[in-house]
Amino acid sequence: MASIVDVKFCPDNGLEMLSMILGQWQVVVKEWGEQTFRAKQIFDWLHHKHITEIDDMTNLPKSLREKLKKYCYIDGVKQVKKLVSEIDGTTKYLFEIKDNLVIESVLMKYNYGNTACISTQAGCRMGCQFCASTLDGVERNLTAGEMLSQIYEIQKDSGERVSNVVLMGSGEPLDNYTNVIRFIQLANDEKGLHLGQRHITLSTCGLVENIYRLLELDLQITLAVSLHAPNDTIRQSIMPIAKKYSMEELLKACKQYSDATKRRITFEYALMKGVNDSDSCAEELASKLHHMLCHVNLIPVNEVKERNYNKSTEQQVQRFAQILQQKGIEVTVRRKLGSDIEAACGQLRRSYQKK
Repeated sequence: MASIVDVKFCPDNGLEMLSMILGQWQVVVKEWGEQTFRAKQIFDWLHHKHITEIDDMTNLPKSLREKLKKYCYIDGVKQVKKLVSEIDGTTKYLFEIKDNLVIESVLMKYNYGNTACISTQAGCRMGCQFCASTLDGVERNLTAGEMLSQIYEIQKDSGERVSNVVLMGSGEPLDNYTNVIRFIQLANDEKGLHLGQRHITLSTCGLVENIYRLLELDLQITLAVSLHAPNDTIRQSIMPIAKKYSMEELLKACKQYSDATKRRITFEYALMKGVNDSDSCAEELASKLHHMLCHVNLIPVNEVKERNYNKSTEQQVQRFAQILQQKGIEVTVRRKLGSDIEAACGQLRRSYQKK
């Protein structure tokens, strides 16, 4: 992986411990006159034993623990609410982070393993018209440690390992680029979570310049692009980001990303009745994507009461999928999970904030 911005040694607000890679800990303990192996011990306490208090690092000398308490802090999440679907076992978590903010995560169980959908920001500033996460804007970016902590808390609560992670919760991952890349680096570390890059999916509404930055890192993650329309006219009416980047610019970046990484792009397409679900929309979409290594994930839109969009009928969803398939486009229809627990992104967080 290409180098990324290092955390400054002992910045004014202290070192956020969960966000630090092993190499940084080696620099820190050396600066403090400690033996190098202490870095691995610290890393192990954080990413295997998942301690939340520095004094719990019992194999470290007291003098080192005092330095850690003086210059460092652990930026984790705390569970404040959990909902479990009676339909399919999907579990939605509401986590508290510092600044008295809350974020959401979801655990979804499949026959091939457990998938955690985590947040990368508290809120979102992208303004997509059909999404509950954007209603109140963005409050702040999450650190890499806060992203990891969501996974660790889910594993602790469920007693099961998370084998796949999707950055599809609240927030736009590429709007929090540096922290998200650090998260991927930490999650992939064999001495940490040891999650293969191919088991990580990053979802973006299409920040083109950061797709190119991502391309340069030569990662093997899956890129999922929220497209939701076959042309600029429809896309601009539901996604403000489309006014900055045209579909031509976005699809060009996606094609270059796919060609460079040899990884298939996933295009997310939320079907909204009377907006983007017509036969002509399907045909136009197919014509735009026919030259690309990709597949389309069709999603009957989650209805949000503050928005005026309704999901397409089951018949039209299948019709839309059939047209894409006939045009040679690989397509899946997302299985709806957690429909009885507000599992759609942003809904639980918003209802909690209102209370």
